[in-house]
Amino acid sequence: MSDERIDQSGAARRGDAAKRAETSAEMERLLFEIKKVIVGQDHLLERIVVALLARGHLLVEGVPGLAKTLAVKTVAQAVSGEFRRIQFTPDLVPADLVGTRIYNQKTGEFQTSLGPVFTNLLLADEINRAPAKVQSALLEVMQERQVTIGRETHRVPDPFLVMATQNPIETEGTYALPEAQVDRFMMKVLVTYPSEMDEFVVVERMTGPLALVQPVLTTEQLMVLQRRVDAVFVDPVLMEYVVRIVSATRSPKDYGLEAIGKYITYGASPRASINLVLTARALAFMRGRDYVLAQDIQDVALDVLRHRVILSYEALSDEVTADALVAKVLERIAVPVAPMQGHAVAR
Repeated sequence: MSDERIDQSGAARRGDAAKRAETSAEMERLLFEIKKVIVGQDHLLERIVVALLARGHLLVEGVPGLAKTLAVKTVAQAVSGEFRRIQFTPDLVPADLVGTRIYNQKTGEFQTSLGPVFTNLLLADEINRAPAKVQSALLEVMQERQVTIGRETHRVPDPFLVMATQNPIETEGTYALPEAQVDRFMMKVLVTYPSEMDEFVVVERMTGPLALVQPVLTTEQLMVLQRRVDAVFVDPVLMEYVVRIVSATRSPKDYGLEAIGKYITYGASPRASINLVLTARALAFMRGRDYVLAQDIQDVALDVLRHRVILSYEALSDEVTADALVAKVLERIAVPVAPMQGHAVAR
């Protein structure tokens, strides 16, 4: 009987290893297809895929011309998803996003015309150029994943990812996103200029025939992967580690971080703790594991927390960034050794 159990456990382990290898290969194929078009934006591409797997949304900040639009469009092609882009302008109204009811004179009835938010991947370009009413309409769809027009409620397609962009160099005529609404975004990614070598490759590709992106996954397969991400194991010790990191942004003095206390007006909300766990799960899954390590949490911490730490006037005057404060917190909070983590180190 014991031999049978050993054989069964061995077969189960081999089966799990095969699944992990298959997952890793799928993620590699997906990123390979995307990188046939996009050059150098590895961090952004990885975070877009993490957001897709974790069912979250992305806020991207960067100057124009850094392939933000092309990146999300290419991801949509690789996962066989529908892609739409909305250019936010000051004269936009909520109906331009979610849709409206139109009166049909022939039938004498109102018909619903759905807006561009009914898609798989939506690019909200320069979201801070639209007034607060339009921003709120989009953020409501992000949170509820449905739109009510008249008396009818319509659900957006699944999977659904919103990638909103902000331009940091032009602030005239813009409407800054309120902190409570920025908190709805799972991650905020900063996009910088490419290196000289990357820019050379960009110029070479963009001035020649563009590579065709082959679909690697279907939306149904992506939804299966999302459910597998939900099953990635997070040790309670690591959940406690996440809570301590987020709590340290709210009460720095309690964690021996008195020096940074004057720079923080408000720390991260409990939504940050939830999103840290969800994104760490997705990242661990992309790396071919069915359990989370502390390193996964540390790797996504900046993207999850930077837009949730509200800086004081002293921080702005001393040119202290949210990234620098989060880095101080990560240095201070002791990294636990979870059983899975210890096992991985031993191997």
